[in-house]
Amino acid sequence: MPNVTQLRQDHANMARLLHVLSHRHKTLVSGERPDFRMMREVVDYILDYMQGFIIPLERQCTQMLCERSEDAAPLCQRLIQQYRTLHERLDKLSDNLDSILMDQIIPMDQFNADLREYVEAHRDYLRAERQELFPLMRDNLSDEEWQQLTDAIPHARTELERLQEAYPELYAELTESDVVTA
Repeated sequence: MPNVTQLRQDHANMARLLHVLSHRHKTLVSGERPDFRMMREVVDYILDYMQGFIIPLERQCTQMLCERSEDAAPLCQRLIQQYRTLHERLDKLSDNLDSILMDQIIPMDQFNADLREYVEAHRDYLRAERQELFPLMRDNLSDEEWQQLTDAIPHARTELERLQEAYPELYAELTESDVVTA
């Protein structure tokens, strides 16, 4: 049976990023001004990660699973649609953060709601992957196919080193947080 340790580590790292956004959301709800630059770093990092890693891995995994299991197609299609919706929400947050950082006026109530909805939707997506996709992968992929996917997953250390270099303040906050995935 394949080991999902790397996938779980990947989810833990994403949960930490979502925790940073959630913390900024709480700051905003309390009436204080959150660190919008830090939020920008989190959003940039997640967008880079989605483009460079998740989308290609999703294609490879979907193809492998659909060849093996009739149950895979509906699940994969649902997750792909959820993922597209997440990406659209994240793009919108990105645009709004750009506007905020350029001192343009945007409705904070709407930004606040968009941020909350994005974080909740991303957590739901991670939960669906853990509870539905990972078991399907375990049951239907050969050891060789599983190894191809695991090799495609960036090792946590490499990703954290890249994060530390590209986003030093974000890295510092992530290493201070201890988040359990939902």
